[in-house]
Amino acid sequence: MPIDNDYFKNKQQNNSGGGYQPPFKPPEFFNKFSSLGGAGYVIIGLIVLLIFAKPFVIIESGEVGIKVTTGKYQPQPLTPGFHIYMPVVQKVITVDTKVRLINYKEVEEQTTSNSGIKTYRAINILDARGLPVSIELTVQYKLDPHKAPNTIANWGLSWEEKIVNPVVRNIVRNVVGRFNAEALPVKRNEIAVLIEDGIRAKIEANADKPVTIESVQLREIMLPTKIKEQIEKVQIANQEAERVKYEVQRAKQEAEKKAALAEGEANKNRIEAQGRADAVAIEAQAQAKANILIANSLTPKLLHMQQIAVQGKFNEALKTNKDAKIFLTPGGSTPNIWVDSKSNKQNTVLTQ
Repeated sequence: MPIDNDYFKNKQQNNSGGGYQPPFKPPEFFNKFSSLGGAGYVIIGLIVLLIFAKPFVIIESGEVGIKVTTGKYQPQPLTPGFHIYMPVVQKVITVDTKVRLINYKEVEEQTTSNSGIKTYRAINILDARGLPVSIELTVQYKLDPHKAPNTIANWGLSWEEKIVNPVVRNIVRNVVGRFNAEALPVKRNEIAVLIEDGIRAKIEANADKPVTIESVQLREIMLPTKIKEQIEKVQIANQEAERVKYEVQRAKQEAEKKAALAEGEANKNRIEAQGRADAVAIEAQAQAKANILIANSLTPKLLHMQQIAVQGKFNEALKTNKDAKIFLTPGGSTPNIWVDSKSNKQNTVLTQ
């Protein structure tokens, strides 16, 4: 049944007593668009399309965009900035080109998909004798931004699982499998270099070199329990051998030190004795020279003078002790004279 608008108009006039007022007054904005006719509705439609379809994309630093037109990848990547595309026939895939990490650890960790870090279980390997060994390492790599469209077109968005991960596992198994488990800790640096060089060469051998290896760090070599115990025993034995060797060396050095001190003391005593002997010899030589000089200086006249002096003393002694006994000792040019008086208090000894 159609609605009678006249009824509402009459009722409104009766209630207000004035002219008709519509129940809703549209905004002036819509009145302007209604005056434009169909063009206004087209503008509104375009605004709604821009809001919901979003035909633009903003590429941030460290990323590139890959424009796909009806399923075909454009070879030129979109650099960071603002880009427009056609929503229905085109789309833009954003790819991270910053340095990414893969951690191979004994315990897996939860990581977000956009963090650029992946975590996998440690790589399990059999050594040269078939013993199980686990390797923990970290691989740093990044996608070449200029080759990103071709890489995604050939390898897909899971390119890391196809380019990096299998190569790392294969190289690690090939390198570590050459050694016995006991030798792995000793040759750790050599093994780390072999692993990094092998991974780098294998990945860079791909056509167009889509991925660059930044670094490979060997973090841990986990050995079987029995091998660890054997290595610890060997290390303890080596430490004990080094300690004994050190003690022997120390005792040898101590003995050499004592021998050197004893030799030094003996040399010192020998030098001192030689010095004393040389002093005596020099003194004897000097005395001999003096005696020769004295002997050469004893002329007959000098001896006669000495006799006269002694005779004078002899005469003086007789004056004092008339009863004295006089003893003459021959053998020299000037004899010794003892005057022995009768009184002990008056004994006099003259020596020339």
